[in-house]
Amino acid sequence: MWTSTDRREGVFHIICEYLSSLDLRYEVNEGLNVVERWNAANDFLCYGRQGIFATNSRAQQEISTLCLQLLQNCLMLINTLLVQRTIEQHQLLDQFSEADRRALTPLFYEHVNPYGLFALDLDQPSFLEAA
Repeated sequence: MWTSTDRREGVFHIICEYLSSLDLRYEVNEGLNVVERWNAANDFLCYGRQGIFATNSRAQQEISTLCLQLLQNCLMLINTLLVQRTIEQHQLLDQFSEADRRALTPLFYEHVNPYGLFALDLDQPSFLEAA
């Protein structure tokens, strides 16, 4: 069983390790950047009512949350395919360093238009086929 003294010592140890290790600070900062990017994507996807649930109904909140997760998964899948195809088409994989590979992420949404009209032409190849 942990006592409050043990917890304080553990927290103090973690803080000292964080302050003394530049690599650990970089790693923590990179993780925080990923979380911030994910939160920004959530805000973008839930742009109506600033992402606040408009109901107190638990069932409606659950449906909204599941819809958001579905949108997130679709966006990440499409982005992953776009990045993968771009790398393959331009034969970039051999040029990437280990840091470049770690920096690859599907967490972007600047190409998404949440407000406008979407033209659907079934005679044209999809953007994934054209990419």
